[in-house]
Amino acid sequence: MKSLQGSGASGGVAIGTLKFYRHDRQLVSRRRVEDVQAELERFQTAQAAAIDQLGKLYEKALTQVGEQGAQIFEIHQMMLEDDDYCDSIRSIIERQSVNAEYAVAITGENFAKMFSDMDDDYMQGRAADVKDISERLLRVLEGEQSDAIDADQPVIVAADDLAPSETVQLDKSKILAFATAGGSVNSHTAILARTMGIPAIIGLGPEFQAELYDGKTAAIDGATGQLYIEPDKETQAALLEKQAKLAERKRLLTQLKGLPGETQDGQRILTYANIGNPSDLGAVLANDAEGIGLFRSEFLYLESQDYPSENEQFQAYKSVAETMAGKRVIFRTLDIGADKQVDYFHLPKEENPAMGMRAIRICLTRQEIFHTQLRALYRASAYGRVAIMFPMIASVWEIQEVKKIAAQVRAELTASGVPFDEHVELGIMIETPAAAVLSNQLAKEVDFFSIGTNDLTQYTTAVDRQNQDLGRFYDPHHPAVLELIRLTVENAHRNGIWAGICGELGADLSLTETFLAFGVDELSVAPASVLPLREKIRSLNQSNRQAILDRYLEVR
Repeated sequence: MKSLQGSGASGGVAIGTLKFYRHDRQLVSRRRVEDVQAELERFQTAQAAAIDQLGKLYEKALTQVGEQGAQIFEIHQMMLEDDDYCDSIRSIIERQSVNAEYAVAITGENFAKMFSDMDDDYMQGRAADVKDISERLLRVLEGEQSDAIDADQPVIVAADDLAPSETVQLDKSKILAFATAGGSVNSHTAILARTMGIPAIIGLGPEFQAELYDGKTAAIDGATGQLYIEPDKETQAALLEKQAKLAERKRLLTQLKGLPGETQDGQRILTYANIGNPSDLGAVLANDAEGIGLFRSEFLYLESQDYPSENEQFQAYKSVAETMAGKRVIFRTLDIGADKQVDYFHLPKEENPAMGMRAIRICLTRQEIFHTQLRALYRASAYGRVAIMFPMIASVWEIQEVKKIAAQVRAELTASGVPFDEHVELGIMIETPAAAVLSNQLAKEVDFFSIGTNDLTQYTTAVDRQNQDLGRFYDPHHPAVLELIRLTVENAHRNGIWAGICGELGADLSLTETFLAFGVDELSVAPASVLPLREKIRSLNQSNRQAILDRYLEVR
């Protein structure tokens, strides 16, 4: 047995096979071949296999997301049969006497660049499609499976780290847990694990690699950050016992279903859930969340090969609103940029992307994208209690411009006779120090605040939350962060609006009493954290609120 120590990112115990996620390859080698005809036949066989894979994906998607969502696989099938694309691959093999992998990689690069350089937005969007079909062909040629997780049974997904665009495309039914060499507790891998309610360990170090551990049996303890390779019987028995106790604890928490998040002296606080996909709704309902405090709409963009249409977005938002049956659902508008990159957006490379073109800045710069999303959201509001939240607001003029665009959308829908709720709440995320300091002025423009503590901590302490080497400097409990939260809530109430927290700090039970003393109205957390949070709230007595605030001020 070998033990590796990382950082616990999501609690729980899992025992299973380690499967390392295969990232897109960075380099394809060029080698000379003697039998050109055999190489052409290799390409032709791979082409047929890739088309067959796409056909199966189309049938699967048809049942899950409907005709529109499945259409991309039909398009990719046609592109794989395109004469120009295939002739280029054959020509490179024949003229240069090289391997099919090299011919596919070069053709993919050339065609993707050709599309990217075009002036037409639609044609530019085809660049990502060419990359995708070329990658699929390369996987087939190299004997890899089409799925990033090649397993019949659920496994522990291992990687050096996972990008948001990779995590959202994983088959969640095949995942027991996550284990990564790098990353941070605020990475999207960790957030996804907490949303799914499965164990996760990050920061296992450079020794954790596929060459050494892929396919081996492992056990992980998401609370302690301990990973055991080929654990002995005693270790397995201890972890299974811990797993059983956690299951019993979870069972006892279910007794809180249907009960309000209310302190012993009657202070009421809403317990909501954060999700990123309609598929997470089952966890929301199973954990009795009173609403959805954060629906990360950017995951619709991360999962797509091109900009999702108004109707595709409408169907997703509508299904969430309908399923929540009148409970509030807060949709955060597109938060692309920084660590969440999407190829077809063609965002420029930036020295400091966390400070650059992201979130509301993209929406106000590319208003056609924003306009489409707002139309879909307002249309969905006719089917449930929808609220719309705008991320990365730092100035009053930004929210004023956002409200003008929203008013234009409402006027368009009214003129077209399209039904929508005319009383949709509009709110903003408080995730920059500027927004917190200006919260008194911003509160006059909106219906609610939701404090994004992950970015608020990052920007307040000037620490990159994705940088694992800065872990001990990234301090969500920093007095300045807590003071900005307190100021934001105070200014919200001064102006008659409500304020919640939707960042990871909302699930930190050591701060629940402090947040209640601040007067926070709502806490939105991963679905699995809803009932533990509600239990904590119901154990508290806020009749001594002033003493709690005085204690906070002394510590500060």
